Amino acid sequence: MTPNDLALAAHAIEAGELVVVPTQRWYMLCCDASNPDACARIFTTKRRPPDKSLLFVAQSPEAVRQRFHVSKEAEFLAAAFWPGDLALLLPWRDPAEGERRQAVGTPEALVTVAPGILGELATLTAVPIAATSANVSGTDGTAPSITLEEVLTFVASTEADLPIVVDGGVCPIANHLTIVRCTADGTGIAREGVVHARAVAAVLGGDAMEKHRSAAGADR
Repeated sequence: MTPNDLALAAHAIEAGELVVVPTQRWYMLCCDASNPDACARIFTTKRRPPDKSLLFVAQSPEAVRQRFHVSKEAEFLAAAFWPGDLALLLPWRDPAEGERRQAVGTPEALVTVAPGILGELATLTAVPIAATSANVSGTDGTAPSITLEEVLTFVASTEADLPIVVDGGVCPIANHLTIVRCTADGTGIAREGVVHARAVAAVLGGDAMEKHRSAAGADR
């Protein structure tokens, strides 16, 4: 991968295209989160149920605060784990913006500040990024791609129009983001992943967390 690869990917996203970039966890399929057509093509390409929102990749914690209500607990988690493999379910500040960004969830969106290449892409791109793992969804689907070869198989099987696929070698972690819901109803783990529940509890305090049983589907 070269810096020019990321610049090309950023320009492609701004132009309404879909691109794939690697993370430590797996390859991610990305588009402009403010472009309904581009987001719809991700759902179609992945055969992803429309009720399973995409991940909103923000440029920075400050960019998150501008768009979302960030509770005290969310601030603690962001300070401890961002950039990193943790996503927060956060309410939109402006419900109307949430309605325009339904692909990433409303009235709450799944938000992260990503490390590595995905985070760099977010800072290079003039539009917000929506992302999900590069694979076909569902029980009859495929596992998220962790190699370029798996990405190319995904592209071939879905006939996806992907002008930019950034090669990052093998993604070593092959695991989900941890998702923590931070809303007026409370704070709790919605899905365990790379960031261990004990680490989340260490930041928040075990008594401060309510274990949510809803299975958040984003990222895969």
